[in-house]
Amino acid sequence: MSFSFPASLLNVELQPGKPPMLRAEAPGDAPSWAAEHRDALRTAVAEHGSVLVRGLGLCDSTEVGAVFARLATGLMTETEAFASRQTYSAGVYSSSKWPSNQPMCMHHELSYTLEFPGLMLFACLSAPTDGGATAVADSPTVLDALPTELVERFEREGWLLTRNYNDEIGASFAEAFGTEDRATVESYCRANAIEFQWQPDGGLRTRQLRSAVVRHPVTGQRCWFNQIAFLNEWTIDPEVREFLVDVYGADGLPFNTHFGNGDPIGEDVVALLNRVYETNTAREPWQAGDLMLVDNVRTAHSREPFEGPREVLVAMADAVRLAECSPPVEVTSR
Repeated sequence: MSFSFPASLLNVELQPGKPPMLRAEAPGDAPSWAAEHRDALRTAVAEHGSVLVRGLGLCDSTEVGAVFARLATGLMTETEAFASRQTYSAGVYSSSKWPSNQPMCMHHELSYTLEFPGLMLFACLSAPTDGGATAVADSPTVLDALPTELVERFEREGWLLTRNYNDEIGASFAEAFGTEDRATVESYCRANAIEFQWQPDGGLRTRQLRSAVVRHPVTGQRCWFNQIAFLNEWTIDPEVREFLVDVYGADGLPFNTHFGNGDPIGEDVVALLNRVYETNTAREPWQAGDLMLVDNVRTAHSREPFEGPREVLVAMADAVRLAECSPPVEVTSR
């Protein structure tokens, strides 16, 4: 099955278990190709939620940045990061620094912020020898597959993200907020409905309540939009979790998620969420030179464990305000 587009763009290939794919030819000038086919590519993303473009032959960060700039309506600067990244140029980053043997489970980028990307852009410069796919899952489909009672509770209460920033593990507060000035961090937190508490050791603890289900700002589709499973303690590798609890205590984990009223989310709930994601996952191994566009509200993405070198560049684009997505939960600081 395929979906035709104007302007001589190759058809989108749709295969079960794989992301929608375009095979393109851009001999020596991927940025010009991207500019020429921008509207058709964005139409493909609007239709399918994501699209993998193969055949562009992207070869360096400068070229990737030029392609990203031509496809986006505006690249974003990441805030509230939970893991460090390398910055290649304004708005162009490396993938999050995450152990290669551990998965980054399905999530929607920055879904815990009040302003998040509507579009994610990925480009592979070096493909791993095994694994490492950026897999995708359709959010409305995931929502429909979840138990009604669980969805209704999260829709009613929202989800709560707690974070502990220190200089030993994960992103420090200076990396997450882009400053070491406490007053600036406090001002950001107040403006973004984040409760905060400075710790005796100089660290920072935060809490933020967010909606788990939103409506797509363009289509109005109800979407399961959050990082409940990914940032929960039960998704952390068991040995790593045990070590962190021993060192920092159960309340000192670098991040954790709860029901909106503060109740813990059980291991069974996290396992259920990850099973539903897996059932609805589409994946395709990266090839060097590939480009991928993902609607960040409609489509969750993950990073699978891998072996060998892997260099995938990332951009967050087309900023969307949570208020534009009919959030059912009020997110003022409590």
